[in-house]
Amino acid sequence: MKNLKILFILTLIVACKENKKEDIKTDNMLSKAKAIHKKVMTLDTHVDINVANFTDSINYTQKLKNQVNLPNMEEGGLDVAFFIVYTGQGDLTEEGYDKAYKNAMSKFNAIHKLTKEIAPERIGLAVNSKEAREIYASGKKVAMIGVENAYPLGTDVSRVKEFYDLGARYMSLSHNGHSQLCDSNTGEKDNVWLHNGVSDLGKEVIKEMNKWGIMIDVSHPSKKSMQDMITLSKAPIIASHSSARALCNHSRNLDDEQLQWMKENGGVVQTVAFSSYVNTEKDKVYKEELNKVIKELAAAQGEEMMTWAEARKLSPEKRDAFIATYRKLSAEAKEKMKSSDVSPVNVSDFVDHIDYLISKIGIDHVGISSDFDGGGGVDGWNDASETLNVTLELVKRGYTEPQIAQLWNGNLLRVLDEVEKVAKEIQSKETI
Repeated sequence: MKNLKILFILTLIVACKENKKEDIKTDNMLSKAKAIHKKVMTLDTHVDINVANFTDSINYTQKLKNQVNLPNMEEGGLDVAFFIVYTGQGDLTEEGYDKAYKNAMSKFNAIHKLTKEIAPERIGLAVNSKEAREIYASGKKVAMIGVENAYPLGTDVSRVKEFYDLGARYMSLSHNGHSQLCDSNTGEKDNVWLHNGVSDLGKEVIKEMNKWGIMIDVSHPSKKSMQDMITLSKAPIIASHSSARALCNHSRNLDDEQLQWMKENGGVVQTVAFSSYVNTEKDKVYKEELNKVIKELAAAQGEEMMTWAEARKLSPEKRDAFIATYRKLSAEAKEKMKSSDVSPVNVSDFVDHIDYLISKIGIDHVGISSDFDGGGGVDGWNDASETLNVTLELVKRGYTEPQIAQLWNGNLLRVLDEVEKVAKEIQSKETI
């Protein structure tokens, strides 16, 4: 009996020592990650915006309910955000183009207002890698601009230069639905295509983008459109927010053949932390369970639940009240589910995609994006304040500081520099 007690005590001592070693290892990892995160300029290529958050009274100087604002960026060490001039796909008519153009201009204006009027002492607008690094070195955050869906161009190719002059440095030719410029990935659903790739007008737009120095984004166009773009473009291209299709079979992700095209083209895939594009099945199971818990909490608290389609029909005041209630219940439900067997898509799942992409096309062609405020986010990186967790996961997997710097900014800015160089060459030839 005495020997058993001694054995038990020895076992406890060994276990305590092992736990202590593990704690020290974890602390060392965190310290290392924090040091790297502080030194590396973190760049996220896809952050959506709502113009309602760019007013004199409600703006990004405040810790709003959205995922990216200046307090969140400063807290989490997110240094550069490509704010997105996004337009949903509408009718291919003059009326549709006009409405889309006005929407795009309102978003360009909002971004400019943020950097010039609302908070110029905290964030500056950069249009090239040199400016981005200079603003970052000054201690400020950096805003850059991407255009998601070139639908607002209408049939006026001269608007490419107009968007460039406003600061746009990448643009996708379609979104969810075929545009006047190219087919969308959404065509996979019914195998119905409008152009069988890039349209004649789209070919003109690609020439203009090459001429002025706007990166071509292939995250939403169809596979055939992407192939056409690579053939037509004189410069490398990007996928501003896409992950690996081999790990998650979603049409928004790139398959192994597309990844090889990206490598050969010299482009970069900005891995996206969008839960349903990271692991569709895991995300579906979690959200189904989450909705059950939300409904249970709503019933217990006497709150009325409805579908989002029903909520959209409410008056603005009632809709805002419903959204506030839903957010409160959702936060409570997520907290309650921490003790359940069902877990959300997390940072580790996200970095699995980074690992896979690197194994297929090499670290020179991989970057990072969130799609925050556009549906993006995973457990552990669900807003800009949690950005350190991505660096921490990379450190845990053995990535070095230079490699982490490549993933966070180097590869994307290298493509931007190459696109700018091609543009200058094209312009110089045209002036001869």
